Amino acid sequence: MRHIITGQILLIVCCIFYMIWWYRGFKPNVEADRLGGINGILLLITAVLGVAGILFSLMPTPETAGTKYGQMYIIIGGIAAYIILMMVTKYAFNRIVTSELFLIVGWTILELSLLNRLDGSNLLSGTGLMVVYVSVVLAFIISMILYVAYYRMEDNAAFYSAMVPLVTEAASMGMLLVMLLKQ
Repeated sequence: MRHIITGQILLIVCCIFYMIWWYRGFKPNVEADRLGGINGILLLITAVLGVAGILFSLMPTPETAGTKYGQMYIIIGGIAAYIILMMVTKYAFNRIVTSELFLIVGWTILELSLLNRLDGSNLLSGTGLMVVYVSVVLAFIISMILYVAYYRMEDNAAFYSAMVPLVTEAASMGMLLVMLLKQ
């Protein structure tokens, strides 16, 4: 379980660095080099933390070998969800497709896959498991609403609302950590 805890902590720190990078590089009416200098370093740190967090979270261990449902169903469902959401947001809401959609869906699938392993291995169950499932679903819904609304907002509102999914996702992972540490 150490790997999962480490992975979730790394992903929470990744969210923090992503927010710092976003704040420095996308503030309305402020010119900034988003990929160079300190911003480039922040983005690199964000990417390294994200990849490391994913790898640690998905690392197979004997204690998390069980699953409640087949992991392939979650992966296929995630791919289908991404394609459907890409089409719906593009054609129904006239929203350009950006990497954030991939990140939102990818994070959700990662967390659902992780919860499936924890549930199937009897490492998290009952109310704790349901609380984390609800927090993941709420974070996903909030992220999708703000993803669709982003280009319809005034610059300052869009700037700050773009950070909300990072907060809700980090909070959801924090909730998972709390529930795991209570076990």
